[in-house]
Amino acid sequence: MTDVTENSVLALSAHEEGYDPIEDRLRAMVRHTIETMFEEELAEALGRTRYGRGDGKVTGYRNGHRDRQLVGTFGTETVRVPRARIETEEGKAHEWRSKALPGCRRLTKTAEALIASVYLSGTNTHRVNRALFALFEGAVSKDVVSRAWHKVKVDWDAWCARSLEDEDIVRVILDGTVVRTRIDKRAANVSVLAAIGVRRDGQKVLLSIRNMGGESTAAWSSFLGDLDKRGLNRPEFVIVAPEARVPRDGAPGLEAALAQIWGDDLPIQRCTVHKHRNLLAHAPKHLHEEIGADYRDMIYAATAEEVARRRRTFLRKWRMKCRAVADSLEEAGDRLFTFTRLPPSQWKAARTTNAIERLNEEFRRRIKTQTVLPAPETVPMLLWALLASGQIQMRKLDGWETLDHPLEPTVLDEAA
Repeated sequence: MTDVTENSVLALSAHEEGYDPIEDRLRAMVRHTIETMFEEELAEALGRTRYGRGDGKVTGYRNGHRDRQLVGTFGTETVRVPRARIETEEGKAHEWRSKALPGCRRLTKTAEALIASVYLSGTNTHRVNRALFALFEGAVSKDVVSRAWHKVKVDWDAWCARSLEDEDIVRVILDGTVVRTRIDKRAANVSVLAAIGVRRDGQKVLLSIRNMGGESTAAWSSFLGDLDKRGLNRPEFVIVAPEARVPRDGAPGLEAALAQIWGDDLPIQRCTVHKHRNLLAHAPKHLHEEIGADYRDMIYAATAEEVARRRRTFLRKWRMKCRAVADSLEEAGDRLFTFTRLPPSQWKAARTTNAIERLNEEFRRRIKTQTVLPAPETVPMLLWALLASGQIQMRKLDGWETLDHPLEPTVLDEAA
């Protein structure tokens, strides 16, 4: 015969309360510790302990206690907070306030961090409330979750304004992504611009992410200008992607902005993955497999000389078979093959903007439970918080050991 215990899965999922001597004893000790801390804080402010006389001038008087509900990682507890009237040097009296527990605070900082972490792990405000119901005994509503999350904005604002002068950035990856959010009570797509920097030791770091409303020259100029004002040095190599509206060729807005900020001679690499999508968009579907095979043979050739030879072969073939495909490849020019000026060990990382694409994938996975974010300003802040909290991590660049090697001279356009 099998006994049915009180701690069954059904009982736990229903948040049924029961007597737990370990938890009850621990909570009693926590409550006593917190109340003792308040008494010690007030004793220091008054200069004497409770029922003590003290040696100096009387600066105030105790005035009973009041109950306060406090929510922490220990659960939800009602604690007794002492009251007192404190006299100032001018002779005026005011109510004593605990510095450890300000008047409007109900959550401990650790509890706020826990709520924000659960929210970032991939759920919405309603589900955070249900997930933490047993721990906080229902004291954390969806509104409390929202307020705890929005306190992250203080750190977000500081991150957006931080100086970049000390960042030894040698490479920058630039791309935009489209996220669905709510504007004026309607769902709409917003364009978010992102910049990832590569330090000289190969570590990738998020430099900036902002909602700019589009990917125009003005938007990118403002975005890059902010990086420049905060002290980011001119990178040695930049990887860019075209606008999110495939099949548009190139990134005219971004490349024009780069020329304005860092000059026309900046080495720029067009993302080869995005160009592949552009080529397919210019051809009928029955040619996609053949175009993809020829393109991969060209891009992933072992040497710069072999890349150039297969480039010529690709153009000759597709000028005859599908002129639009050849024109699309010619539009990119040498900027699609700038990676060949780097040491071969870096080619894999230098050909694409996959570092940002990876962030986009994680971001979309994270927000799929919400479908539509509540406001445009939430989008970049949420992606930053996912990185800052460690929910998303970036590894070192492949081939970082050769980052100090200078670029080879510019490859001449052999596509005639």
